[in-house]
Amino acid sequence: MNIEGCTAIVTGANRGIGFGFIEELLAQGAARVYLASRKLADAEEAARSTGDTRVVPIQLDVTRHDEVAAAAARCTDVDLVVNNAGAFHRQTLLEAEDMSFARNEMDTNYFGMLAMVRAFAPVLKANGGGAIVNVLSAGGICAVPNMGGYSPSKFAARAASDCLRAELEPQGTHVAALIVGSVDTRMAEHVTWQAKSSPRDIGKAGLMAAARKVDELDTDPHAESVRAFLARDPYTLKRAMAKALHDGRR
Repeated sequence: MNIEGCTAIVTGANRGIGFGFIEELLAQGAARVYLASRKLADAEEAARSTGDTRVVPIQLDVTRHDEVAAAAARCTDVDLVVNNAGAFHRQTLLEAEDMSFARNEMDTNYFGMLAMVRAFAPVLKANGGGAIVNVLSAGGICAVPNMGGYSPSKFAARAASDCLRAELEPQGTHVAALIVGSVDTRMAEHVTWQAKSSPRDIGKAGLMAAARKVDELDTDPHAESVRAFLARDPYTLKRAMAKALHDGRR
């Protein structure tokens, strides 16, 4: 997978990690980048802010199968798919008024990613294979109780990434799963007790994973520390997550 000269689509790309991918793709010489967002106006504003004609704004809500299908029909030159769109409602599984939050997180973070892969797999095959990058979370390798619906959805997306990698291998499409820790985005603005990586650093790590065919990559120091702690002492880490919930640090 050569980033220089590639054509990419990035979901949830109007801000945060998605926009970090946009910036890094442009810096590394991508030929065209489809900047996708649930609202076309947001996509257009973000595209204008780059000042780069290689950026094409499109409306795409990954939970709407008609919009996913329309994007695949339109973006037939894509050879890199970055599944970044995500939902995090900061609700616990039992305290939430109903299950709508958890359903939306699963619908976006798992089923939305799966819908994108199913729709774009034929496009990638036609263009030589290419790669898919799934932006996951440290909450997908360690259950985080105060991320009620979010953490389980990322566990599901991680498992699906392994399944999809095996299914897509014969057509030459690589699937890279990114384990992302604390990043300086709006989604993590409530996190004040640890350092945060920049969105563009995550984008750079993700493109490296695609180019080098890395199956799963811890993208930042926080993700690496979670992985190390989980390997060294999983019981203590799980108790720490429970304590964080009880202490109200969300």
